[in-house]
Order: sequence, then C-alpha cells, then structure tokens
Amino acid sequence: MAKYFDVHPENPQRRTISSVADSIRSGALVAYPTDSCYALGCQLGSRDGINRIRSIRELDDRHHFTLVCENFAQLGQFVQIDNDVFRAIKAATPGSYTFILPATREVPKQLLHPKKKTVGVRIPDHAVVQALLAELGEPLLSSTLLLPDEAEPMTQGWEIKERLDHVVDAVLDSGDCGTEPTTVIDFSGGELEIVRRGAGDTSRFE
Repeated sequence: MAKYFDVHPENPQRRTISSVADSIRSGALVAYPTDSCYALGCQLGSRDGINRIRSIRELDDRHHFTLVCENFAQLGQFVQIDNDVFRAIKAATPGSYTFILPATREVPKQLLHPKKKTVGVRIPDHAVVQALLAELGEPLLSSTLLLPDEAEPMTQGWEIKERLDHVVDAVLDSGDCGTEPTTVIDFSGGELEIVRRGAGDTSRFE
C-alpha cells in the first residue's frame, strides 16, 4: 500500500518532505504534484523506478523521461545548451515547460532517447516539488501521470492513492494542480520545435 501525505500547497511541512525524500533515496516511486499536473517520480539512477514508470504508463524506449530540476544551475549539469537556447529557457523558467535537449554524460544511459541521445528537463513553479527537490539535492526522474488510454492526467491525490495503491510507494497530495501537462519544446534538432502545446504559453517561442 502507498503511503499518503497531505501537504500544504504553499508551505509544505518540512518533516513530511524530508520523509518523502528519504523514501525516494531508498528506491521509492512517488506520485507528486507539479505546476501543470501530477507526475510519477523516482531517484535519478533508479533502474527499477524507470521500469515501474514504463509499466504503469505502458511506455516504449522512445519515450522522453524528464529530469525535474530545482533551478537553472542544476539543469545545466545534465543538458548541453548554447547561448541562444540558454536565454530562451532562462526566460521561461520556472514554469510549465519541458525542454528536450542533448544530454551530458551526467545522465544515465537508460534515460536517453535511443537514437537522439536527448532528455527532457524542466523547472516547475510549485512550492511542494521545489521543497522536495531542495531536500533531495538532485533532480527527480519523472513522467506525467497519464495512464494508458486516458485523455487527461490524474489530478486528485486521493484518486491516485485509490487507483495506484499497489504500484506506487507514496502519494503527495497538496490539492488540485490542474489537468494540463507541460508544453514541450524540442531544441535538439538545430531548430526549435513545439512538440506539445500544454500549460506553458507558446507565444514566446513562436
């Protein structure tokens, strides 16, 4: 059974956040809120966590996992960014965007797109996940909590607990966080491509 944590959306309880971070370090898979919708997250190098996310969402090896980062300095350790892309991403973060970029050697191979050697990165504007990332001291390996054959991601912590009780280890509930996933911008091909229009405003990239 998954542990259920009710956390304040703006001032998350430090003891709770610390407990969840310890669980992640020990291999837990958690469902947590972001500024766009809920996500599944595990420790960066957790092969078991990756496999469990793939199983829950029925993903193939071409799926771009996302490294959810606390800040821009952390993000820059895991992806290659030129000056123009740096400025574009810097202006849009924190926010509801995922950026696909060439990965550095810091990224475990099992996370990379098999042909492009790219990975998704993002910096969310949400107090709970920011507190969790600060406690962890490293990115959360994540994927949107969108179940197979469902049109919208899950948004209610109690429902996630009910439906995924035996496949995740913990659920953080800080109230409704919306149904729209992030906007996905691909900078890896030389020219900007809007892969998915979501919660983030695309006008700044058009």
